[in-house]
Amino acid sequence: MCIQNTSRKSVCRQMAHIFVYGTLKRGQPNHEVMLDHSHGLAVFRGRGCTVESFPLVIAGEHNIPWLLYLPGKGHCVAGEIYEVDEQMLRFLDDFEGCPSTYQRIALQVRVLEWEGANDPGDSVQCFVYSTATYAPEWLFLPYHESYDSEGPHGLRYNPRENR
Repeated sequence: MCIQNTSRKSVCRQMAHIFVYGTLKRGQPNHEVMLDHSHGLAVFRGRGCTVESFPLVIAGEHNIPWLLYLPGKGHCVAGEIYEVDEQMLRFLDDFEGCPSTYQRIALQVRVLEWEGANDPGDSVQCFVYSTATYAPEWLFLPYHESYDSEGPHGLRYNPRENR
C-alpha cells in the first residue's frame, strides 16, 4: 500500500490483513488502539466472517472474548478486516500478549462487505488472534457468532484501565 506523506512523497508500506472479532472492532472498548497512528497504520477494509467455524466465548474474570482454536466447532465468527503495517502488527502482537496469551494464526475470512476491490463472497487470508491456552470449562460456555461488549449476554468487558 502506498500513501502520500505530508511532504507529498509516496511512502510504500508492506501491509497485512488482520481480522478482529472482539474489543478491537469499531464501537468496542479497545478500538481506539486501531486509530492511534503512533502504533502504526490500520485501515478498515470491511466486514467478514471466518470461513471455518470456531468457538467464540466470553470468559475469565474480565469477560474477555476468546476465539478458541478448535476448527469445526462453534460458528463462523463475524468481525472486521483491516490492513495493517508491520509496526501496527508488532504493536497488536504485544497488545494481545502474543504468543503467551494469544497466538497469531492465518485463517481464511469470507468477505461480507468490502471497501475496495474484493467482492462479497470472496475470501481473504487474514491474521487472527486465537487462544494459546484456555481452561477446559471454556468448552462448555455459550459459543457466539459475534461479539459486542454490551450485548445480550450480560457479560460486561472490564477494560484494562480498571483492572
